[in-house]
Amino acid sequence: MSAAGHSATGDRTLPQTIALAFGAIYLLVGIVGFFITGFDDFFGHDPDKTLIVFDINGMHNVVHILIGVAGLLLARTLEGARTYGWLLAAGYGAAFLYGLFAVGQDWDFLNLNWADNILHLATAIVGVVIAKMPARSGTRV
Repeated sequence: MSAAGHSATGDRTLPQTIALAFGAIYLLVGIVGFFITGFDDFFGHDPDKTLIVFDINGMHNVVHILIGVAGLLLARTLEGARTYGWLLAAGYGAAFLYGLFAVGQDWDFLNLNWADNILHLATAIVGVVIAKMPARSGTRV
C-alpha cells in the first residue's frame, strides 16, 4: 500500500470505494433536489417539496452537494476516505440529533422530516464503517 492509500497494483480500497459512492450519491441528490425546490426560499418549509419521501429545501440541497463533493475529493486516498467517514459520522450524527428536535418546527432551516432523521442516522453509521473498516483492496482504478 502506497502513502497515497493505493496498493502497488492500483486498487482502490473498500473504504475509498464506499466514500466515492456516497460522495457521488449525495452530489447527485443535491443537484436533483434543485429541480424540485428551485433556487428561491432556501430555508422554506414546503411539505410538497420532497425527494422520494425526504423533505428538502435549497439549504438542504447545498449541504448534500458539499457532502458529495467532499466525498469525491477525499475518496482519492485511504486516509482521505477515513477522514470523510469521520466527517459523515460527526456531521450526520449531529444532523440526526438536530432533527430529533427540529422536525415540524418553524426554526428548522433544513426542512427535515422523520425519514431524513433515519437516513441521517444510517449515514452516520456508514461513516463509522468507512473510517474503521479494514483497507482490503476493492476495485481497480
